[in-house]
Amino acid sequence: MSSTSTSTVAETAQAVATLKLSSPEEKKEPEYRYAHLLPHFSQDRYPPLTPFEHVDPGRRALSHPNPRAFLDGATSVDELTPSLGTEVVGINLAELDSTGRDQLALEVARRGVIVFRDQQDFIDRGPEFYRQWGSYFGRLHIHPTSGHPAGYPEIHLVYRDLSSSFNFENDDSVTPTVWHSDVSYELQPPGLTTLFLLAQPKTGGDTIFTSQVSTLKKLSPQFVAFLRTLKAVHSGVEQAEFSRSGRRGGIVRRDPVENVHPVVRRHPVTGEEALYVNRQFTRRIVGLKREESETILKFLYDHIDKSADNQVRLRWRPNTVVLWDNRVTAHSAIVDFKETGEARHGARITPQAERPIPALDGLDLSS
Repeated sequence: MSSTSTSTVAETAQAVATLKLSSPEEKKEPEYRYAHLLPHFSQDRYPPLTPFEHVDPGRRALSHPNPRAFLDGATSVDELTPSLGTEVVGINLAELDSTGRDQLALEVARRGVIVFRDQQDFIDRGPEFYRQWGSYFGRLHIHPTSGHPAGYPEIHLVYRDLSSSFNFENDDSVTPTVWHSDVSYELQPPGLTTLFLLAQPKTGGDTIFTSQVSTLKKLSPQFVAFLRTLKAVHSGVEQAEFSRSGRRGGIVRRDPVENVHPVVRRHPVTGEEALYVNRQFTRRIVGLKREESETILKFLYDHIDKSADNQVRLRWRPNTVVLWDNRVTAHSAIVDFKETGEARHGARITPQAERPIPALDGLDLSS
């Protein structure tokens, strides 16, 4: 990492302490509680990822007498919309046993997104616990370009304040909102994913989610049947070039890859079909002329963007942990707090899952 990147990250610690940049006249604030989790950009290089067999914990929960028993002790369980999102209060995620974690994986697959409030115990257990937690749900992904806590490359960090951003954000669009499924360019992209904020603005910085199951269901049966026959290229090249240009942290730890995935995938546990394209990483539909591919993808992206009836917006509160299934949802941060001077600092735990299963049996995923 360059000396410039090193100093920039270090200098954020004091700014984050108050979530706002301080003037020289103001009293010095205490050290930032989560300074040990600020972005670090190591010079480590990693070989290409190799395929592995993923066993989804949610499958084990299918045979449980009550697959939702882990919620029995909750003080409230509220569905945020009929088809997407649940908010839970009164459950300590950190104390779930293996049975509870299996049930959690199944419930997240069914509801798409689950928001757990009052999770300071989980957050304060630190990066070694985060690794243990994530490893239960799959092989942990090491992001090729993002910052991570020093010594813990498996923990992906998001960070922005008034003067710094270590996120994959382009400033040349009218909006920074970009729907995506995390690192969908990998051969085996993530399944159940965990995110929490360590510092956040007083208002703004929400995360918006959409159900890719619902977006698919809104389309006509004839069009869905056609989409099932299609496969698309997902690419990490643009993200890598963004970092190679000196932004984010200037580090590319693993050469970028492109992989072909079905446009409509099937969840291995629930059997639900979901649209699997996203504006951030999907580049083209295999086998179609350029104009044909661009027209179909633009229609699908616009459908995802505009379908508010398929979406839920998470307003962060301190000590909130959110889990979602990247196989059946897409999401975007809402970067509406740039001018406030406040920081948004979060950690994501990202286990990989299976290679996307085509909804159409026998679909050839070779390029």
